[in-house]
This record gives sequence, structure tokens and C-alpha cells, in this order.
Amino acid sequence: MKPSMLDTDVLSEFLRGNSKVIKKVDEHLQEFGFVSLSIITYYEILNGLLYKDAKKQMAKFESFASLNKIIPLTLRTVKISASIQAEMRKKGTEIGHTDTLIAGIAIANEMQLVTNNTDHFNRIKGLDISNWTI
Repeated sequence: MKPSMLDTDVLSEFLRGNSKVIKKVDEHLQEFGFVSLSIITYYEILNGLLYKDAKKQMAKFESFASLNKIIPLTLRTVKISASIQAEMRKKGTEIGHTDTLIAGIAIANEMQLVTNNTDHFNRIKGLDISNWTI
């Protein structure tokens, strides 16, 4: 197994109790001791839970996040992300800024991105992706 970073959709499935995702997260934890998520994914999950005023789910998420690794934005990740975004804009294949930032963080940190949104992320050269929901 490769060091992996969970995308927002897969982390949401984990928090909802998806047994396939839970099994893969457990396998990753056994090998690495933690899972990673980007600061962008942290923001997206937090934003959704605050919008829904989901206090129970918020506590579960915060507990999960505190036990794992949140990968920040850095100058390097932003430069990689900006390069990806500019190239995709030229081709007319944009996937949105937040997904581009998530991809840049994964590439910069040499991590596999775990996502169910393979249609978007397959467009990015050099990004290693896996889908733990299937």
C-alpha cells in the first residue's frame, strides 16, 4: 500500500460508515499509523457540517482529524496546483480550484489520492489515484 491522502468524498463515506472504505482505512492505519487529508478536505468537511449544524458528526470528524495528519498548503503545493489549473484551463478541462489544490497537495507530497471522483482527477498528469469505495 502507498501513503494515501483521502479526498473529501471518500472521507465523507468513511464518516457515514461505508464498510468498504472503513476496511481500507483500517488497512492503511495498520501500515502507516495514520491517514492523511488535505487542509482543503478539512475545510470542505467542516463547512458542510457547520452548514448542517451537525454537532454529533462534527465531534466525530474533529476526533478523527486530531488522530491523523492534515497536509497544509505550502508555496510548493500552490505552485504545482496553479500550474495544473493553468494547463487545464488552456485545454478546457478544468475541475475546479479546490480539486486542483487537493491534487497539487497529493503530488507535492508524493501521495496517492483516494477519491471516488476519478473522472475529474484522471485528467491530471502525474497524479496517482485510487478508489476505496468500490
